[in-house]
Amino acid sequence: MSLRLRLDKPWQPLTAETAQRLPGQLGVYQIADGQGTVLYIGQAGARSPFGLRSELQREFAERGPGCQFRVEVNQQYRSRWFELLMVHQADHGSLPVDNAKNPPPNLGRLSPS
Repeated sequence: MSLRLRLDKPWQPLTAETAQRLPGQLGVYQIADGQGTVLYIGQAGARSPFGLRSELQREFAERGPGCQFRVEVNQQYRSRWFELLMVHQADHGSLPVDNAKNPPPNLGRLSPS
């Protein structure tokens, strides 16, 4: 059994249309610039009225065109969010730029292979 820690789904352009087509489910997502540099790792949790759809619609409204995203539907969104943040930190030496502005408290360390 292989354990996948990294979110490696294909990037999609962040537009109003692509955000509208997302499911209203819980999960995690990544936002990247046009070159694929991860800017933010977010979660669509119980306080997101329409889950991933509403979170990505908000991201598009705030960021405008030019970004891309990928999502993972996951009922354990909070644990998965922490895991993705720790993997990014291990891989790059820091959190994504927009997560670093308001880092989660007590983020652990992970040593993925």
